[in-house]
Amino acid sequence: MKRFRTCVIGVGFIGAAHIEALRRLGNVEVVAVSDIPNAAAKAEAHCVPKGYDNYKEMIDVEKPDVVHICTPNASHFEMAMYAMERGISVVCEKPLTKTLEEARQLAAYAREHNIVTGVNFNCRWYPQVMQAKAMVESGEVGDIYTVHGGYLQDWLYYDTDYSWRLEPEMSGESRAFADIGSHWIDMVEAVTGLRAVEVFSDFETFHKTRKKPLKPIDTYSGMALRPEDYEEKPIHTEDYCTVLFRFDNGAHGTCTISQVFAGRKNQMLLDIAGSKCALHWDSEDSNELWIGRRDTFNQKAAKDPSILSRLAATSISYPGGHVEGFPDTFKQNFRAIYAAIEKGDTSRGIFANFEDGLREMTLCDAVVRSAREGCWVKVGE
Repeated sequence: MKRFRTCVIGVGFIGAAHIEALRRLGNVEVVAVSDIPNAAAKAEAHCVPKGYDNYKEMIDVEKPDVVHICTPNASHFEMAMYAMERGISVVCEKPLTKTLEEARQLAAYAREHNIVTGVNFNCRWYPQVMQAKAMVESGEVGDIYTVHGGYLQDWLYYDTDYSWRLEPEMSGESRAFADIGSHWIDMVEAVTGLRAVEVFSDFETFHKTRKKPLKPIDTYSGMALRPEDYEEKPIHTEDYCTVLFRFDNGAHGTCTISQVFAGRKNQMLLDIAGSKCALHWDSEDSNELWIGRRDTFNQKAAKDPSILSRLAATSISYPGGHVEGFPDTFKQNFRAIYAAIEKGDTSRGIFANFEDGLREMTLCDAVVRSAREGCWVKVGE
């Protein structure tokens, strides 16, 4: 088994999750991190040998096998291209880029230069999501009629909650859909094998202005500051959206995405209605998959590699009765990506690569245009 030298750019909440998951693989050494400010202190805090203020210097000096990008969306393009131009594989957080054109360029470069890439659409890797995929592929679900669900959070519930994701110059035109809605539709397309061909979306920004802290605050910190520590900022990205989908097989779908839904910290819901049975999965009860049937008892399939499909078992590390969750999806995703890097396999696999990142940016572009124009929009046109 090849041993990898990896660098991580950005050491916030998600960067730290990447570092932890990579160490669990056993054959990956995180040799350096880059961040601003206090790169050296952040490296020490995460027991990483070196911290660099400049990511280019880090890449040039360390010459890693893989670079993980865990920074705001606006920086993804430049960082990913810098690494790929040096023949380095890249694993990037979603969304892939700030703009659709940037995503096109990254996907094209990776394709033309045979570089193995990954996008951290980790929600594909929940075992019961994989089980749903296996059931669809085997024909057990039948023809798919409808798909619905959503992704609900409350971390931006108050007007005093603030993040760089609220700022279009950092995140792009969309916030809620690009940030978490992208996870939902990527999961839907990965599970069902369907492709959304047309969308109709509705956006709303409930907090037209927010109080931006005058000093840095970590995402999800929930830190309260005095009123004089804020400045009023107008908000131009959505707190909420609902999207209708038409799929290429004639199926219909809908999702509701919200970052201002009180009490839901990080809930993803997936419902698939087929001609033979229905499936329901809830990330807050992620180790069970509900199976609904018309003429017999409903079922709940528990996370147990000894009784689930072979596909689901590939995303499981522990026996039945031993809960696996969010951190494990990172590990399983990275394990698949690094196996492909070792083989030099640039084909489309179970994990998301830059082509899939481009697909989600294309969908997001259609969703934004639909919300702006108030009509159905064809994806990719």
